[in-house]
Amino acid sequence: MIAYLSLFQLKPEVTTEKLETLMAQTRVLLLRVPEVLTVKTGKRVNPADPYPWFVHIEVESMDKLAICQDDPYYIKYREEVLKPNIAEQESTAFEMEPRKDVKYS
Repeated sequence: MIAYLSLFQLKPEVTTEKLETLMAQTRVLLLRVPEVLTVKTGKRVNPADPYPWFVHIEVESMDKLAICQDDPYYIKYREEVLKPNIAEQESTAFEMEPRKDVKYS
């Protein structure tokens, strides 16, 4: 099981209300991707933290993550939600199965 975590810096013009809309759009669009098992998104609690927003998705494998990222809904999400509103992004994938060799993920 793969957890794919993205942390985002927002563009200055993104308001609190706009962030709420982005979070809702994230859930709607990413849950339409068949390979996505879970979507979690949230905003920072501590204003001193460097990233004000995160998105976490779960997929079965790295192959499924690649398929997910080629899905039309994911592409729409990237183009319509992320690109207009994100200044910077950090993303990484994690294996969540204990004792599973990551080369088989």
